[in-house]
Amino acid sequence: MNRKWVNVAGVLAIGAIMIFWITGVYNKMVSYEEGILTAIGDMQVQYQRRADLIPNLVNVVKGYAQHERDVLIQVVEARAKATQITLGSNASPEQIKKFMEAQGELTTALSKLLLIVERYPDLKANKNFLELQAQLEGTENRIAFARNKYNEAVRKYNTLVRKFPGALLASTFGFEPYPYFEADKGAEKAPQVVF
Repeated sequence: MNRKWVNVAGVLAIGAIMIFWITGVYNKMVSYEEGILTAIGDMQVQYQRRADLIPNLVNVVKGYAQHERDVLIQVVEARAKATQITLGSNASPEQIKKFMEAQGELTTALSKLLLIVERYPDLKANKNFLELQAQLEGTENRIAFARNKYNEAVRKYNTLVRKFPGALLASTFGFEPYPYFEADKGAEKAPQVVF
């Protein structure tokens, strides 16, 4: 009779340990995923700040660079596309990837706009333009910081859901790896400034 109770107690103890372990790993995955979503939110705030600055920048440049209409239109269209994609608290890895692509297109268009400014010395000396450019530069720095914070959160989470035994629980509970924020296509090449 004692042996039977020892066996039952052993099975119950192993079961309790397994439940605590599964609960701990699951909660860790949820915490890390929440870290990713928080980082995405922080990144979105900075992207929105940039998007809010762009119309003012376009208007200042428009007054000086009338024949650069195509670049101004590209910036406005890229901004519109980028602000249409919002990520909520249940953002999927695919939605995050689309968001990053739209932000990359806006970055490219904005780079073209800032390159044409080099052709207009009066514009480069304009007080409004200089203030907007300084604000935009600060925002771009914050965006870079937010991207790094996001990538670090993704690294922690992806490591947990891809390593054994976490991978078993991740697939069981539907946790998928998140994409890293990658540099824009062509970012490895420095833009050419032509005077």
